[in-house]
Amino acid sequence: MGKVTGFKEIERKDRSYAPVETRVINFKEFVIPLSDEELGDQGARCMDCGIPFCHNGCPVNNLIPDWNDLVYHGQWKEAMDVLHSTNNFPEVTGRICPAPCQESCTLNLTNEPVTIKSIECAIVDKGFENGWVKPEIAQIKTGKRVAVVGSGPAGMATSQQLARAGHDVVLFEKESKVGGLMRFGIPDFKLDKSLLNRRMNQMLEEGVEFRTNTHVGVDITTDELLAEFDAVALTGGSEKPRDLPIPGRELTGVHFAMDYLKANTKFVQGIHGKENVISAEGKHVVVIGGGDTGSDCIGTSTRNGALSVTQLEIMPAPPEKEDKQLVWPDWPNKFRTSTSQEEGAVRKFSVSTKSFVDDGEGNVKAINCVEVEWTKDDNGQWKLNEVEGSEFVLPADIVTLAMGFLHPVHENMLTDLGVELDPRGNVQGDTDGRRAYYTSIDKVFSAGDMRRGQSLVVWAIREGR
Repeated sequence: MGKVTGFKEIERKDRSYAPVETRVINFKEFVIPLSDEELGDQGARCMDCGIPFCHNGCPVNNLIPDWNDLVYHGQWKEAMDVLHSTNNFPEVTGRICPAPCQESCTLNLTNEPVTIKSIECAIVDKGFENGWVKPEIAQIKTGKRVAVVGSGPAGMATSQQLARAGHDVVLFEKESKVGGLMRFGIPDFKLDKSLLNRRMNQMLEEGVEFRTNTHVGVDITTDELLAEFDAVALTGGSEKPRDLPIPGRELTGVHFAMDYLKANTKFVQGIHGKENVISAEGKHVVVIGGGDTGSDCIGTSTRNGALSVTQLEIMPAPPEKEDKQLVWPDWPNKFRTSTSQEEGAVRKFSVSTKSFVDDGEGNVKAINCVEVEWTKDDNGQWKLNEVEGSEFVLPADIVTLAMGFLHPVHENMLTDLGVELDPRGNVQGDTDGRRAYYTSIDKVFSAGDMRRGQSLVVWAIREGR
């Protein structure tokens, strides 16, 4: 814990952001960190709550009160060691995690949780600044070789842990650079990619071999993989997007959200030229889907110079505040506004998209929408009903479908291996017992979104570890 009476004496304070008008003209990070003194004060607010619910609120079970106390006492290097004992990439989670730990904080009962995420980010940033982050090279090698397929957060965490245990690890990635969703799915204004590069350098020194531009099941067969390695870990993402099969879906300008984001992030990172960008400059953009991916489409469109950005959500607007007595310390359903949404997007709830409108040349120019309401039938099941006479049209030159992901791509690697899938289409693998994370194939394991379905980066890190 921090100071015994800190939570009574010190007001909550969090990081701030650069003004909207300056941050939307580029793709750079725009968070303004707290000073060391302010961070020490915020660490002091961590109270002696008896049961630190933040431990279980955090998927990697970060030892949050421990490093809060160390920051309060100015022991930053020790705080970094404690932080790294549970989390391989706190520089990532300290920037993009939705922070379920803060929702679980006892002080959140009065809406004043400890600024855990900001403290976490400051600890690891200071660690890199001072050269405290060193490669942890295994002193004893096992002679075992492991292939890890998919270099997102699950694959990177898996690879780092295995290398530190003394195994020879080869991390396969079908893209040109390592990082998966963190590299090309998350915009650079939320996560500067130099952070991934420096962590990759640490992993290289620890013995991890990166094989990029290598699509398992296409460029190398699964039989070759099984023959060459003692174990194989499948740590790819949940990449099959949910589609919207309505009239006009085939029109130019209607994109899956991840295709739109990748086209832009790869240009920002210099992977390809402007000819490959899906630009929203001077265009009306409609984002269908209200989650994080949709929010990233909004921020990207704004920085492209979109004429307007509208976000549609088929569900009703959540309540402004949750009922703490009912949901705490679990993650609450409540109204949230992302930094991208506050940059100028119009948000519409309880709206269904009926069709995309052709401009006569095969391009989308508008979408036909209708308002909906949700009611329960006699069996208590929710039903969607269109509101009569509520139809309306939105101009749309670009539409991004950000409605989530169904399961991993089955073609090539998974079908070639013949691994069993669960009812949702993910790779079957339990998390309990001696055969945790085993698939139905001998010496083949799976972790992260490929096993559990679409989830958070912090859950992927946990499963990789």
